Amino acid sequence: MNVVVPLLWIGITLAFYVAALRLYRRHRRWWTAPLLVTWLLCGLLLFLSRTPYPEYLRGAHWFVFLLGPATVAFALPVYRQRALIRHHGRTIAAGVVAGSLASLGSGWALAHLLHLPPEIEASLLPRSVTTPFALAVSERLGGIPELTASLTAATGLFGAAIGEGFLQWLPLRSKLAAGFGLGLRSVSCSFTSGAMLGMGAHGAGVARARERGDEAAAIAGLVMIFAGLLNVAGATLYVLARS
Repeated sequence: MNVVVPLLWIGITLAFYVAALRLYRRHRRWWTAPLLVTWLLCGLLLFLSRTPYPEYLRGAHWFVFLLGPATVAFALPVYRQRALIRHHGRTIAAGVVAGSLASLGSGWALAHLLHLPPEIEASLLPRSVTTPFALAVSERLGGIPELTASLTAATGLFGAAIGEGFLQWLPLRSKLAAGFGLGLRSVSCSFTSGAMLGMGAHGAGVARARERGDEAAAIAGLVMIFAGLLNVAGATLYVLARS
């Protein structure tokens, strides 16, 4: 029984994802994104069956474990697009730093505005980096890993689902930025869209960037990894300075 239940939840999650993927291929809308549909279906089933999240995680933790190798695998498309990345190196670095500061700053401001407890604040801060990095940062800051995982998933799904549509309403002036806002198929669009999706929606954003081509996927993967490393390094320095 101890083995059957975790395996059952793994099978259910995979079945939900396959069904959601088929739905998305037929109806490509932001609300049919496979990760979003799977997340909602799993949450609804847990609620209706009154299953505690730790019990579900006993089986589903393998999905979290596999995020590590999956993140490392992004090195291949990054290597293939190394010429493009080398050309935009300074822009990528500036964007990663600015995006990380904006993410951490907004999380800190929200936590203090709502007077959240320290452990909730620590769980909220790393929400904008991919799950393996977010869990490492949360643990170092004294956060709640389960809450961090949920917030990270929600951030990725939200960013990938509506972020692109939201950017169309911004007064983008530069050709590079406007390329992404208008959805044009160009190198500039691939660079900008990949960077925005990788920074704002991490893993879910990379999945969306893959639909735009190899260039966008490579940039999104690189930005996501660099943002994660920067956040882990920052959290480590913060803990060392506080101790």
